[in-house]
Amino acid sequence: MMSEKRTMLCVPVTARAEDQAFADIQSAKRANAGMIELRLDYLERSDAHMVCRLVEQARQAGGQTIATCRIAEEGGQWHGEETQRIALLVAAGEAGADYIDVEYHAWKRSAQLRQAIGRVCRVDTGAERPRCRLILSKHNFTETPANLDAIFAELRNEPAHVVKLACKANRITDALRMLDALRESARTGPAIGLSMGEAGVITRVLAGKVGGLLTFAALDTGKESAPGQPAIKQMRSLYRWDALRPDTRVYGVIGCPVAHSMSPAIMNAAFDAIGYDGVYLPLRVEPDYADFAAFIDGCLARPWLGLSGCSVTIPHKQNLLRYVAERAGHIEPLAARIGAANTLAIEPAPDDQGAAGFSPRGAPRDENATHHGKTARAEARGSLAAHNTDYRGAMDALCAGMERGPEGLRGLSAAVLGAGGASRAIVAGLIDAGCRVTIYNRTLAKAEQLAAEFGASALPWEARSAIQANVVVQCTSIGMWPNADETPLPTFDLPPTTVVFETIYNPMETRLLQQARDHNCRTVDGVAMFVGQAAAQFQRWTGQPAPTDLIRSIMLERLQH
Repeated sequence: MMSEKRTMLCVPVTARAEDQAFADIQSAKRANAGMIELRLDYLERSDAHMVCRLVEQARQAGGQTIATCRIAEEGGQWHGEETQRIALLVAAGEAGADYIDVEYHAWKRSAQLRQAIGRVCRVDTGAERPRCRLILSKHNFTETPANLDAIFAELRNEPAHVVKLACKANRITDALRMLDALRESARTGPAIGLSMGEAGVITRVLAGKVGGLLTFAALDTGKESAPGQPAIKQMRSLYRWDALRPDTRVYGVIGCPVAHSMSPAIMNAAFDAIGYDGVYLPLRVEPDYADFAAFIDGCLARPWLGLSGCSVTIPHKQNLLRYVAERAGHIEPLAARIGAANTLAIEPAPDDQGAAGFSPRGAPRDENATHHGKTARAEARGSLAAHNTDYRGAMDALCAGMERGPEGLRGLSAAVLGAGGASRAIVAGLIDAGCRVTIYNRTLAKAEQLAAEFGASALPWEARSAIQANVVVQCTSIGMWPNADETPLPTFDLPPTTVVFETIYNPMETRLLQQARDHNCRTVDGVAMFVGQAAAQFQRWTGQPAPTDLIRSIMLERLQH
């Protein structure tokens, strides 16, 4: 259970025609939706009789039913007469809908609406649980206002059984504020609070941590009723909705952009495979350091959230090092030398045991939760550590491909193509393992600078045609999709004793790997490196060995689609 009362998965039915709506209701039933929202505003033609049939069908599907006919000014599809809209909502209530959703602004300005819906929902009788209950909702599709608590309180002042607020999250800290406001409002009565857009995913998956009545999940991709709405299959399978609990630990991948990341599918499946109580989310954080720091500070100031670790990707790898250094956390020495980190580990403070759970109604509010700029108090929430598993993944992949341990790399010669971020991690790992490294790069000065930092050598890019090395590591973007016909070694003249290591994983089979196999060279692909770094992160967070075969199979499956 995510809270005292289980937060429900509500599937909106957005069909244009009655027969398709019937089919979607049955699909929602098969998906085990706890609630169905009938979006009457999407229907191209509708009348009271059709609405009654849809409500009856939804009731037979089990669960509960919301009837909504959203006006266009609040993101809906209704452009007809208000009297007709009221009639449809009344018909839904009289047919047995459990809830009627009405926009707050429409409720305030229309006495006719208040009288008709109020009668159906018995808002003036004081009944604690009428047959049909009123949801009053507000939507903001441009921003998340500063006064979310006040807006919830304004809604709560009306005779509504449930209050709902949905706002566009322009930054992930907007989503944290929405979780704060929902957590506070849910202490008073049933509430729904969601952030729309890519940055708002955490409010949808973690709604149960703060006591939300429901969270919306689309029937399928393309059938969303609001931006950023995951499909119910994603909620159940990808984000393990049914396994989430109040003290479930939260992890995620921080990047910008991040929606394309395969990491949520990989990490959540790995958690599930070993029975680990964790959930892994995409966390879009805007590129500036201030945005990165504000998000982590905000999470640390909310121990009930349970953030325990993050993968950190472009453009935040340097931001992670800076953040942990400024807060006197632990930085892995090799990560410091590389100048970038991709793994954040957070250990809760001793007095925060159980803090990730949902606070019971009436518990004192954590005032620091809404003041996430107070970093001194945030630091006290737990210890921080920054690591770089990119080099670890590369070294593990290389050793596995060569069928030898790390000690077997000592004394080998290695040629590294490229001098960018991936090269830094791999050069550091190779030097640390005792290899003699030569760096080849289009800009020789950049290769020389990297070589000087780590005690390697540097040669011009043109000299790569005469490479003589035990290991060749390709760290450029040459050959990456969609330019899969390119290769960094147009004239391939390496002996069969050479090991060729490709860091690109899309495509899985680059032209360079094809050339190497044609010359009977041993090869290591980029998938192996990705699996290795993900496995290292997983083990650091959970303390258990990662299911590497599962991680690789999921990654390959994703790459093939």
